[in-house]
Amino acid sequence: MKTLALILMAAITPLASASTPVEQALQNGEVDKAASMLSSLPSAEAHLYRCRIAMMLERWDEAGGECEKAVKEDPQNSLNHLWYGRALGERASRANFMSAYSLSKKVHQEFEEAVRLNPQSTDALSDLCEYEYEAPSVVGGDMDRAVQLASQVEKLDRGRGIESHARIMKEQKHLPEAEQEFKRAITSSAHPAYQWFALASFYRTQQRWDDMESAIQSAAKAVERDPKAASALYDSASLLLRSKRNSNLAEKLLTVYLNSQFKSEQAPAFVAHARLAQLLDARGDKDAAAKERAAALALAHEYKLNQEHAR
Repeated sequence: MKTLALILMAAITPLASASTPVEQALQNGEVDKAASMLSSLPSAEAHLYRCRIAMMLERWDEAGGECEKAVKEDPQNSLNHLWYGRALGERASRANFMSAYSLSKKVHQEFEEAVRLNPQSTDALSDLCEYEYEAPSVVGGDMDRAVQLASQVEKLDRGRGIESHARIMKEQKHLPEAEQEFKRAITSSAHPAYQWFALASFYRTQQRWDDMESAIQSAAKAVERDPKAASALYDSASLLLRSKRNSNLAEKLLTVYLNSQFKSEQAPAFVAHARLAQLLDARGDKDAAAKERAAALALAHEYKLNQEHAR
């Protein structure tokens, strides 16, 4: 079975402004601060935030339990179902075959319900679309449905929808066509840094390393023109680290991201600090690395620093 970790953070375009102090804390990666503000919130809302915090800390079972409580207490809230599906997707990707089978079917149900409750949600549509083209048919995957959903996303967010079509083409092994669609997504997007990152990710799967790094450089330039897309720098640095390429560029991207005022929940600042510490350690700057680790723990004291390489 294919990996069903459908909460690929890079697939979410985190541009919405924080509307509450809790949202602002999550965007800044301040999970300890966010957690301290939940006691005064309605129960279902508090459970949803605890689920999101657990997701940031990579505590998948805890996240699933909290989101399940949010769904039970407020079943008409699309976000509750969306995040519950994401948490279950992470659990499914780590489970044995039989558990993954039942969990994956539940993921599908939750994403379907999230879309039913809010058909205008690009996040819900995109996550369901990704499920449809990644999951095998035995657990509900349907390539034709994925194409339909990508077209729905395109009506709401042109660049993101075209990117979804490109991912479907890649899944179908239509690689030249997929590359052209990724490039078309860049020229169609209001925030092209994210689509440059998507193209870089495509090149990584093809082991086209020079093209990958060139696309990452283009993503960084796009962020200079569109600072709200700063999380593309985090994503790009993560891609370089996973590929074991150009650690100097990865360090630069993480540093610029951490200095940005437009951080994102999907690109946790404490993880960025931990990854930067890893890079500083590797080049022998132990004091600077220690400061970065301290900065990470100041934001999320329960974060396990040895997790920074896992995302």
